[in-house]
Amino acid sequence: MTSTTPAATTTSPHPQAQRRILTVLVISQVLSGAGLAAGITVGALLAQNMLGSTGLAGVPSALFTAGSALAAVAVGRISHARGRRPGLAAGYLTGAIGSAGIIAAAAADNPVLLFISLFVYGAGSATNLQARYAGADLATPAHRGRAVSTVLVATTLGGVVGPNLASPTGDLAHTLGIPHLAGPFLLAGAAYALAALVLAIWLRPDPLLLARTLHTQQTAGTDTAAAGSQPQKATQGRGPGVPLGALVMILTQLVMVAIMTMTPVHMHDHGHGTAASGLVIAIHVAAMYLPSPLTGWLVDRYGRLKVAAASGITLLAAGIVAAAAPGDSVALLALALALLGLGWNFGLISGTAIITDAVPLASRATTQGMVDVSIAIAGATGGLASGIVVAAASYPLLALAGGILALAVLPAIAATANSR
Repeated sequence: MTSTTPAATTTSPHPQAQRRILTVLVISQVLSGAGLAAGITVGALLAQNMLGSTGLAGVPSALFTAGSALAAVAVGRISHARGRRPGLAAGYLTGAIGSAGIIAAAAADNPVLLFISLFVYGAGSATNLQARYAGADLATPAHRGRAVSTVLVATTLGGVVGPNLASPTGDLAHTLGIPHLAGPFLLAGAAYALAALVLAIWLRPDPLLLARTLHTQQTAGTDTAAAGSQPQKATQGRGPGVPLGALVMILTQLVMVAIMTMTPVHMHDHGHGTAASGLVIAIHVAAMYLPSPLTGWLVDRYGRLKVAAASGITLLAAGIVAAAAPGDSVALLALALALLGLGWNFGLISGTAIITDAVPLASRATTQGMVDVSIAIAGATGGLASGIVVAAASYPLLALAGGILALAVLPAIAATANSR
């Protein structure tokens, strides 16, 4: 399989700015990771309790991933017009508003308000993912995998802490007269609001705007250089990189969300409490983000396509383990969810690098936003279908089908490799 690693180049042309930007992004990702994971842990259980139906337990995941699709467009457009700082800050603030709405819906036992608020809450998820692009704006092609991974790995701390605070925040909610399962959204709202504040105040210089300025200065050096580079830019976004990168991330997102969404419900049906499901989800979220530095190095060292192929194989392994795991085995379910998170990590970082390589700066933010719309729609589809499949068949069938579906990335990667 042919590598698509760009030729080695020097580090960022503005290293001090890149270090500051990555530091601020890391802080915001720690906060947003807590908000994202807290909602994942209890969203399905909250809907199941309110609606009294396992078949509808996948609705929360579908709604907040559908909401993230709209948010991805909005964040992408704001970023394109005004820079990453206002785009990301607005996205996290919207997620905080959605969290407050979910708490109000749970207190009022109002399913309609719950669904609307879950949709708005999805903006936090979209923004958490879009932040990875900000880390790559000033990075050279040979270091983009590692730049993306630095931003993603920061989500690990918040992502691991968030689910394990499900029980304590539930107790706090009960003390405040709010339903127990709404407690984690207290954490989510506060975490998203703080992430928005951090970005609004400290993400300076804006990475996308600075990257555009540096690019303009470089291409304006000589008229000949500018004229010679133009044909390449015109065709970059139409190359095989965009569809392939999008396909890799779409499939990994669909499979990951489908299996992840129904795992807490599956565990609840086998007598496990929120502490056990919170532990499994925490391990899953850690596997989604913690391997990022290694994945980024692998992407830069061995190529985007090889790591993308590894994502499909790893997701298949996750599906097989989840399908074979007894319902009372927390250890095996944790292993399955760890593999699920790792496969998603491989797909997201390799796919992000493929997309960023293929799209010129002039249209980068808009294209990235539209790609993330497709990813969010895939997640919404996986979340909605997961409850229906489990209600009609079983959790093991869902897990196995998801693992097999993930293998669809392999022929697409092979076709791309053979065409180069």
